[in-house]
Order: sequence, then C-alpha cells, then structure tokens
Amino acid sequence: MAEQAPYLRVVRGNATPEELAALVATLAAASAARESADKPAAPCDVTEWNNRARLVRKPLFPSPGGWRRSALP
Repeated sequence: MAEQAPYLRVVRGNATPEELAALVATLAAASAARESADKPAAPCDVTEWNNRARLVRKPLFPSPGGWRRSALP
C-alpha cells in the first residue's frame, strides 16, 4: 500500500498529541456542520389545526345579509 501524504502538518512549534486531537475534532465538527447546513430541512407536518392560513379570512363585500356571513368560516 502506498503511503499517503499527511492531511495536517505542524510547521512551527511542538504540538502535543492532545492539541492535535483537539484541532482534528474541531475541523471534523466544522465540516459536519457545513455538510448539514447544505441539506434542506425536512418539511414539518402542517395540519389544519396549526395551519396559519386559517387565520386569514376571505374578504367581505357589502351586500344584503353580509353581516351574517362575517361570522361564518
């Protein structure tokens, strides 16, 4: 098996294994967050009970008996 080049390389200083592990964990979390942000959110269930369109009333026009229709859905 051919040896691959390292993904990360310490250029300056002496990083401890704990510091490298923290860096790798941070980069992995950032990558996972970016991937999940690219996916569209699952649509939530909209039933007639929580449907906001129910709050919008049809326009009322002046007419004989229009006051009766103002109370009906």
